[in-house]
Amino acid sequence: MKLTKKYEIGQKVATREAYGDALAEFGADERIVVLDADLSKSTKTANFKKVYPDRFFNCGIAEGNMISVAAGLATTGKIAFASSFAMFAAGRAFEQVRNSVGYPHLNVKIGATHAGITVGEDGATHQCNEDISIMRTIPGMVVINPADAVEARAAVRAAIDYEGPVYLRFGRLAVPVVNDEDTFEFEIGKGITLREGKDVTIVATGISVAEALKAADTLASDGISAEIIDIHTIKPIDKELLQKSAAKTGCVVTAEEHSIIGGLGSAVCEALCEKTPVPVLRVGVNDCFGKSGKATELIDEFGLSAPFIVAKAKEAIALK
Repeated sequence: MKLTKKYEIGQKVATREAYGDALAEFGADERIVVLDADLSKSTKTANFKKVYPDRFFNCGIAEGNMISVAAGLATTGKIAFASSFAMFAAGRAFEQVRNSVGYPHLNVKIGATHAGITVGEDGATHQCNEDISIMRTIPGMVVINPADAVEARAAVRAAIDYEGPVYLRFGRLAVPVVNDEDTFEFEIGKGITLREGKDVTIVATGISVAEALKAADTLASDGISAEIIDIHTIKPIDKELLQKSAAKTGCVVTAEEHSIIGGLGSAVCEALCEKTPVPVLRVGVNDCFGKSGKATELIDEFGLSAPFIVAKAKEAIALK
């Protein structure tokens, strides 16, 4: 399919924007229906509504009901995308996601936007740093956290083609495109080595991928060779790639805009501890709630930016 919009490397685009673009772009498939919890302008599902109004359903501020409706539509052969903020999609509707979507393994895709602390001024109640942990515990649930607009669009395409439940995590903050649209390839469960290195492996997901690349540049100026791996699919995670890289470098740092408990850091530790035990240090939200503030400032305040990844990398190397 010819893409209607092209994202350029370095261009800043929120992954929620790419999500909305992708729904409208791929929506010609009449199996696709989109549901929203009265947040379509924010989640960008309004893009789909504008083109395919007959297959868009505003379920109101009733997320549990929205997921149940999506499950029902999926039983009729529809590919149902159900969207809300991550806090409500993963948190408020957890029981319906688990029992009505996960248990029967239905073809429902949960488009969760406004994840992490970069929701900014909305504050702790809306800054969901627990959703990856919650969703990856559901048997059979695929969990995807795109790094940029290119990856986000590809993730939506992959979710459409995948038979079963998928949790797609998108952000509010505009972040730089790091992938080349012309050469990028996306496969569920397969990580991407963005840079080869020999001294430390930095495994990142979501908006932290761009920060990891900045950290690699700083480390290189200090004579440290960092391998950068983008893990867009946290479940199923690419164990083979992680184990191979860890065996080569001897230490790992994980970076995520999510709690260090149950998220990427935990998933990487689980993947490595059985066959390739090496020191693993985690950069993420350290068991605390967020706070209201400018998104770019919160990234620094919560220790998620490149300088903190650099510090953890040097600490990890010292543990080898």
